[in-house]
Amino acid sequence: MAGAGGLDAGHPLMDGRTADSPLITAYRGGKPSRRPVWFMRQAGRSLPEYLKVREGVAMLDSCLRPELASEITLQPVRRHDVDAAIFFSDIVIPLKLAGVGVDIVPGVGPVLDVPVRTAADVAALPQLTWEALEPIREAVRLTVAELGSTPLIGFAGAPFTLAAYMVEGKPSRDHLGPRTMMHADPETWTALANWAADASGMFLRAQLEAGASAAQLFDSWAGSLGLADYQRYVAPASSRALDHVRDLGAPLIHFGTGTSELLVAMRDVGVDVVGVDYRLPLDEANRRLGGTVPLQGNIDPALLSAPWEILEAHVRDVIAAGSAAPGHVLNLGHGVPPETDPEVLTHVVELIHSISPE
Repeated sequence: MAGAGGLDAGHPLMDGRTADSPLITAYRGGKPSRRPVWFMRQAGRSLPEYLKVREGVAMLDSCLRPELASEITLQPVRRHDVDAAIFFSDIVIPLKLAGVGVDIVPGVGPVLDVPVRTAADVAALPQLTWEALEPIREAVRLTVAELGSTPLIGFAGAPFTLAAYMVEGKPSRDHLGPRTMMHADPETWTALANWAADASGMFLRAQLEAGASAAQLFDSWAGSLGLADYQRYVAPASSRALDHVRDLGAPLIHFGTGTSELLVAMRDVGVDVVGVDYRLPLDEANRRLGGTVPLQGNIDPALLSAPWEILEAHVRDVIAAGSAAPGHVLNLGHGVPPETDPEVLTHVVELIHSISPE
């Protein structure tokens, strides 16, 4: 574990491998050598090579086998020439490593053995240890050794999203359980959100110290919240999660779905880059944020199956809308749909790289 002063001298951000890459340059508001692009969920079900290596291996098991997790992380970089790898894992891995009973049920999503709904439930939660994260560090080390000058992005689920799964015990459409707990039992909610924040923060730190060059906090379900609830009950926990890694000096990104009305509050938890989903044009997102931070996004995943001329026009529109921001990294406005033709993603990358950065 590196000291409190930052990353080790041999880290890719420190030894010259990734500090000047297009991705990190754009995240830091500079002019990249080419327009950077990567895709959320670029590693996964859209790739036949992924389906082959995952045969007979459960989802969470694949995340905890370092060689397999590394191979899956590298696959889209080889295929698409994207400007970053995103670490292949799952937001519930910190729960699993802490000893919380959780599994990914096919066709359902994360399901907990026992939901967490009372103060006693929260008090009984096991604590994640640094030693338990060794499979994550090993997978990152293996991946970074192969990536060269291409940055690896670490990620973690934001505390609200993790806590929402923990309260409901499974995916939910309206997240009524956690939203009710905030108001009906705020002390228990705060304790649970802080537990989730520390687990996510440790998960992020393990990835960054082992070699990731940036980190994204992913709040899948924050869009179910109004601004006042987000600011009062969620933002402090998200900030707490990021407190675990601020001293490392790597760029930090915050992304949520359905969060157009929360963008300023999401920035204000203390991040360098704000991800924007497909619902809000980037020029409007930049206006709301006062032109203060680079943006990431926001090609509509639904258009990946549209005729090429429609998709190309949309990508060019996204580039134009993002040009007003202090920096822009192309991405989707959510994850790659599993039915996506991989060749389409490769063509999108080629198109983006063919348009010179301004």
